[in-house]
Amino acid sequence: MPVYIALLRAVNVGGTGSLPMAELKAICEGLGFTDVKTYIQSGNVLFRSDESEKVVEEKLDAALGQKMGKRPGVMVRSRKELEAIAANAPFPDAKPNFLLVYFLPEKPPADALEKMTAPDGEGAKLATREIYVHYPNGSGRSKLKLPALKPGTSRNLNTVRKLAEMAAAMEA
Repeated sequence: MPVYIALLRAVNVGGTGSLPMAELKAICEGLGFTDVKTYIQSGNVLFRSDESEKVVEEKLDAALGQKMGKRPGVMVRSRKELEAIAANAPFPDAKPNFLLVYFLPEKPPADALEKMTAPDGEGAKLATREIYVHYPNGSGRSKLKLPALKPGTSRNLNTVRKLAEMAAAMEA
């Protein structure tokens, strides 16, 4: 049974609102997902399901929407995808916590970076369903403007690596 990693948008970071990880785990179990594990308080959950990635993504987003009054947006990836995302990270000199991976619901448009304003020297690279952004001074005070990031959710490279590691341990 495949292991999936679901990344929730706008949970516990403002935006949609707060969702205790114990509730997230219970929602996933209620949907029939098994071996459910959460990681840190920012909407990361790993689980097993026989259903397809798209079905899992839709079911979880709908259930969370019912619970929270608004769908937060859920991006689902496999362990292999997360491993490839970490392995192919651009900006080799960037500190891992200053390199964010924005997970998107679909492939970003080819011209996505043309609309970028990066006053602090931020750099960005497109990937399959992700955009990597390097924040040389950290993301907290950045004035970066990149509209293509709006539907996504970000995790720093350390978190991506940890989630891939957790998924690999579940598959072992």
